[in-house]
Amino acid sequence: MIILGIDPGTAITGYGVIQHLPGDQLKVISYGAVTTPAKQDLQFRLKTIFDDCTTLNRQFEPDAMAIEKLFFNTNTTTAMSVGQARGVIMLSAALQSIPVYEYTPLQIKMALTGYGRADKTQVQQMVTQILKLPEIPKPDDVADGLAAAITHAFSYQMAAQIAG
Repeated sequence: MIILGIDPGTAITGYGVIQHLPGDQLKVISYGAVTTPAKQDLQFRLKTIFDDCTTLNRQFEPDAMAIEKLFFNTNTTTAMSVGQARGVIMLSAALQSIPVYEYTPLQIKMALTGYGRADKTQVQQMVTQILKLPEIPKPDDVADGLAAAITHAFSYQMAAQIAG
């Protein structure tokens, strides 16, 4: 199974593509970031995110997309624009019939570290260790995209075991 993990944002959208192999092995296929210029109008930033995610979907043909759910408690303006980015990312998946799975930051932290209040550094270190990467992926959004993909691999595996 090929999983495209996404950490949505309007300035930086981190992504990671992994393959879940038999024996619970995870293999990194690709990772990186979609970036947009800060001064660009939002509609053009969203178009870039949509176009680049569509390209990723076509290039890697994922069986699933795992995307981080929104969690903001103060800045509603940021939450709105990130929500719009999530929308165009999910649309890019829907147009190619790729199922989308959403995970909260708490679920991702629990899946990777076993502790829901783990800090960003702990999650990044686990991403690096689980995927046997030489260093922590940068920027942080890239590691977060990989973390979403890993979370889906673990969740899918557990659901399959429960189903028998």
